[in-house]
Amino acid sequence: MGIIALALALLIAITIHEFAHALAADKLGDPTPRSQGRLTLDPRAHLDLWGTLMIIFTHIGWGKPVEFDPYNLKNPQRDTAIISLAGPAANLLLATALALFIKILPVDFFFPIAAIVIEINVMLAIFNLVPVHPLDGSKLLVAFLPKHTAYEYDKFMHRYGIFVLLALILPWGGISPVSQLIWPVINFIVNFLI
Repeated sequence: MGIIALALALLIAITIHEFAHALAADKLGDPTPRSQGRLTLDPRAHLDLWGTLMIIFTHIGWGKPVEFDPYNLKNPQRDTAIISLAGPAANLLLATALALFIKILPVDFFFPIAAIVIEINVMLAIFNLVPVHPLDGSKLLVAFLPKHTAYEYDKFMHRYGIFVLLALILPWGGISPVSQLIWPVINFIVNFLI
């Protein structure tokens, strides 16, 4: 039951996260996600093989990134930040809604499943806010940095971001650096919600 609940939680969290990116881009005027079939709640459109395996084995992972064209946006800097924030925000909203649901209607058999869905959604949201490419936090940071600094940071991250991310994910002395950074935040939010 635990494995089934975890798989269900992952499907829901990743699907909601990537759908929110696609919906935000679409609403801000970019048809790219719609034309690529990403404006859907069908999990098959959003799952990334490696990202899903990483979540299963390390509890840190990602979905298939939603592509968008900044030239279709009215205000590329602001709109990129909104699109990037939409995924983590959707995960946190879902986690909050589920937490409210189990407090209003405390059904014993549903609680463990809801708790896993809440934790996975919070984890995905917070992990994606780490400012390393290809995570959402990288695009968010670029949107707020001065233009020249943003350009240099973005160039560096597109070239080396995946290596930086792997270095942060791999365990050093039993625990990964990114886990040390984000798990206190994740635990605080989950404990607050549940």
